[in-house]
Amino acid sequence: MLSLLQLLKNVIVAVLIAFWIGAIAIFSIQNITPVSLKFLLWESIKLPIGVLLSFCLGGGFLIGSLLPFLLKPAKRKRKRPLRSQMDDKSDFDFDD
Repeated sequence: MLSLLQLLKNVIVAVLIAFWIGAIAIFSIQNITPVSLKFLLWESIKLPIGVLLSFCLGGGFLIGSLLPFLLKPAKRKRKRPLRSQMDDKSDFDFDD
């Protein structure tokens, strides 16, 4: 069973996503003129602003969900044990 806090977190996330999708829908209905994106020498085809915003939002959700897995820092292995874990007498052999 989900705890109350987890359930509340899921509801808040769902409401925020629904709000943004609704805002994009309203914005796209009001602005139906086609536009094209230009970046350096690349230019996209002409699409309505709402469609471009929807693609950008979907791409942002996808990249944002994959980014924590891609940027997970690698675990570093210790080459030497800590001083508290070492046995002082076994590391040095002075018997000749």
